[in-house]
Amino acid sequence: MKKIICSVFALSLVLASASAQAIPGSGLVKGGATGEAKDLTGAGATFPTVLYTKWFSEYAKLTGVKVNYQSIGSGGGIKSISDQTVDFGATDGPMTDDQLKVAKGGAILHIPMALGAVVPTFNIPELGTDTLRFTGDTLAGVFLGDITKWNDAKLVADNPKLKAIDRYIVVVHRSDGSGTSNIWTSYLAAVSEKWAKTVGAANAVQWPVGLGGKGNEGVAGNVKQTPYSLGYVEEAYAVQNKLSVGLVKGKGGNFIAPSTNAVSLAAQGVALPDDLRIKLVNSDNPEAFPIVGFTWILVYQQQTDAARALAVSRLAWWCSHDGQAFNTALEYAPLPLDAIKKAEVLIKSIQINGNPALPATIAK
Repeated sequence: MKKIICSVFALSLVLASASAQAIPGSGLVKGGATGEAKDLTGAGATFPTVLYTKWFSEYAKLTGVKVNYQSIGSGGGIKSISDQTVDFGATDGPMTDDQLKVAKGGAILHIPMALGAVVPTFNIPELGTDTLRFTGDTLAGVFLGDITKWNDAKLVADNPKLKAIDRYIVVVHRSDGSGTSNIWTSYLAAVSEKWAKTVGAANAVQWPVGLGGKGNEGVAGNVKQTPYSLGYVEEAYAVQNKLSVGLVKGKGGNFIAPSTNAVSLAAQGVALPDDLRIKLVNSDNPEAFPIVGFTWILVYQQQTDAARALAVSRLAWWCSHDGQAFNTALEYAPLPLDAIKKAEVLIKSIQINGNPALPATIAK
């Protein structure tokens, strides 16, 4: 069985690589560059950490540039870039207009890196690895505290096997400012009028019920250790921790599993704004997983250090092009081509002393 799993994983990497190499602009970062910084610091979202760990390892091998990334949550990433204590921040919840206005270094660019699903994950010992079906109504009900037991009639209606589970639901949510929470609460606000009016959507909200965990890893750990719990994490964390993942009802009435294809469909046909600050939850596509979002790196448009400007612009280009080869095998969806094209415009707009930071050999 292990050999089969390894073979499937290897095949996924090969197929993903072939797909990424078809992206115009791939292969232009061929090694290190004269005059670029040999180290970069980044901080923020835990959502893409699994992907970033792989990316930055491969990038160091290719270019010699070491990227020190601290997964402290999207709120921390926004604060770090706003305070100019890192070369780039990272978030899964776009910065607000007010946050952009107070950033110390001027205009901040949102450069998308991947698409990912935020999934409901649960621990019910009696069910083993069986999955469950959730609607927007039942998820909002649980996180509002209106549905308190696993055998509530609303949950049982879609999951008859829950009728015998007469246990209180232990709700788990993030304790830190989180883009994962932004995606989750944006979905709940889109499907529940009560949630929209009483809680809202943001990186950090006043949770009506539940216990907090720091980072995606903290929520995953709490769910894994706590029988009868229900939480939400980026899909890669559920896979890594071997947690049960629920299906979620989409607009078309189907219960959708969070496959990379179903995640990609959430962005299909969506008109993307030039600044790429957009939420993708509750897609109109009947086959799309409904709790999906971009994850971005945050970079100042006007840079002050030539060596770091060169390094961060080349890194952003490689990640948004060549790096996409690794997304699918790690449970992230690659960027759609229209998002990559708009990302290219943003990366080319990064400047040092009025000149493009990206080398002309790439920005052609």
